Amino acid sequence: MARSNKIVVPDAKQSLDSFKMEVANSLNVNLKQGYNGDISAKEAGSIGGNMVKRMITYAENNMNGNMMK
Repeated sequence: MARSNKIVVPDAKQSLDSFKMEVANSLNVNLKQGYNGDISAKEAGSIGGNMVKRMITYAENNMNGNMMK
């Protein structure tokens, strides 16, 4: 199955990039704009994993009882 990194909401790209940098900084990972092939897979995974964890926490804290359909 082919994977796609298609951006669903183009206006969100800058916010997500900023969020990624914020998470990387909190984990003491030296992330820079553009290519980051010099970081380890473990570091890259910790950035992505922590981004997901924070997004889930945010969603849980902001649920108002309505379920998305």
